[in-house]
Amino acid sequence: MRLTHQRPLSIASFTKSRLVILSEAKDLLFTASYEILRSRHSLRMTILNKIFFSSVSSIFMIISANQPYFCPYPGFFYKAWLSDVLVLLDEVQFPQGTTWLSRNRFKNDQGDLWLTVPVWKKGLGLQAINRVEICREGRWPRKHLASLTTAYGNAPYLEEHVPFLEKIFSAEFTRLVDVNMAVIRYLMACFQIDTKVVLQSELGVTAKGTQLLLEICRELQATTFLTLAPAKKYLEADFFVRAGIELRPFTYVAPVYPQLWGDFLANLSAFDLLFNCGPKARDILLKPQPAARLR
Repeated sequence: MRLTHQRPLSIASFTKSRLVILSEAKDLLFTASYEILRSRHSLRMTILNKIFFSSVSSIFMIISANQPYFCPYPGFFYKAWLSDVLVLLDEVQFPQGTTWLSRNRFKNDQGDLWLTVPVWKKGLGLQAINRVEICREGRWPRKHLASLTTAYGNAPYLEEHVPFLEKIFSAEFTRLVDVNMAVIRYLMACFQIDTKVVLQSELGVTAKGTQLLLEICRELQATTFLTLAPAKKYLEADFFVRAGIELRPFTYVAPVYPQLWGDFLANLSAFDLLFNCGPKARDILLKPQPAARLR
């Protein structure tokens, strides 16, 4: 589904019977329909997908939100795939300490391989994420690239992604958010996830906390906000109830796949999955979660 200027019908305006239909449609989307409706294996499945979404697209829109992490883990992209729109919060405050916005985990012969993009913070006070600039001092870009090509030198699908790695560690980018957006869009393309990606700064919404997420939902005319189950406790659910927006948590189970260097490590950067599994990475990433995990 794509954004339109036509406002969807309000859930409150539906009759009791239509509310039942809406509930059943949502349950169908979040369970058995994942694998069937998103399958590309046959023309019949494509037709079913179009029929289903054309019938429910005017009824509800699912959105999710996340900060624009550096080289995110697979769960980031699984949540994106479950959503009609993924909003990246580029105007919230950049953390003072360590953060997934500028670092992530890969794997080498020693286990965890942490890569961090240095940024300018000293003397700049509190900064919005989209104002943080990369520190280009030193030889860290060359060292990061060498660390990855060494760690994944025996990975079967590394070579085809080396040009992109060279690009993100080049001087082409000034702001951290631009590097992160380039990585996110690249990985989404590799995983063939066509979810619409919108920046908070493009929406002009500047509230904080739960109110920010609620205002984003209103701006995009969303009827469902998707969040990881552990994050629900940080949200004020009553806000969504009063606004007539469903707050839908889900639990992500990290997929297990072939890795280099010994015992499997879960939730590394999604690049680890891509380097090791190549064209099979999408199916591994989007493998339907157990129904009990979708709440």
